[in-house]
Amino acid sequence: MVSPERTRKLLGGKKQFLGNIMASLLGVVTPFCSCSAIPLFLGFIEIGVPLGVTFSFLIAAPMVNEVAVVLLFGLFGWKTALIYVTSGLFIAIFAGFIIGKLGLEKYVESWVYQIKTNNGDVEEEKISFAERIDKGIEAVKEIVAKVWVYVVIGIAVGAGIHGYVPEDFMASFMGKSAWWSVPLSVLIGIPMYSNAAGIIPIVQALLEKGASLGTVLAFMMSVIALSLPEMIILKKVLKIQLILTFVGVVGTGIMLTGFLFNFIF
Repeated sequence: MVSPERTRKLLGGKKQFLGNIMASLLGVVTPFCSCSAIPLFLGFIEIGVPLGVTFSFLIAAPMVNEVAVVLLFGLFGWKTALIYVTSGLFIAIFAGFIIGKLGLEKYVESWVYQIKTNNGDVEEEKISFAERIDKGIEAVKEIVAKVWVYVVIGIAVGAGIHGYVPEDFMASFMGKSAWWSVPLSVLIGIPMYSNAAGIIPIVQALLEKGASLGTVLAFMMSVIALSLPEMIILKKVLKIQLILTFVGVVGTGIMLTGFLFNFIF
């Protein structure tokens, strides 16, 4: 496990672009589900990781993980797996970099930074281990009281639509000939929800029905990286302007990846 102190050393003191690269690589080996978005986001902000670097991690962790890589390698070969990993890391690195450069910290809910300030004050005090436990419990209660409704709604939406993909409908327009199939697949993928292990069999089924590889992988990336449950959960810590920017930047990167795959294959 990577401790907060180790994470701070790895990411907190680095220049932004190098931090984006390291956060994306760290995300590859630490996959998480959508319901982990808030605690991960709070944890990174709390230890001083820049906003853009935090987003690089949040993008890379679900989209480019060892499960997706192994399954893609086994089903489609090393070239496809390598291009997917490279393009996924590219999206995570540059999306986080762009978000960081835009200076969108004002669109993070103020109470998130208040937690960071309060925790910083606590660290300067000399308190016993028992007092630290008590303060930790109080902090957890405060955070849970603020976000539990959004987490429950997000999990409920995810449970309701998990793995649901209208394969015949999707395959009917996912051919190479229609350029608009890539952006349309991304738009359709966002409201759906699945993890990498759950979506890859669907990817295989769509390809068997004649869908093009780039369009299908763009759909896969949007389902994993831009899921509706994650957006609902993040709404408690991010203002709508930042969520829309996040979706726009990542969605653009995913579409470029889809077009690239369709051009190569």
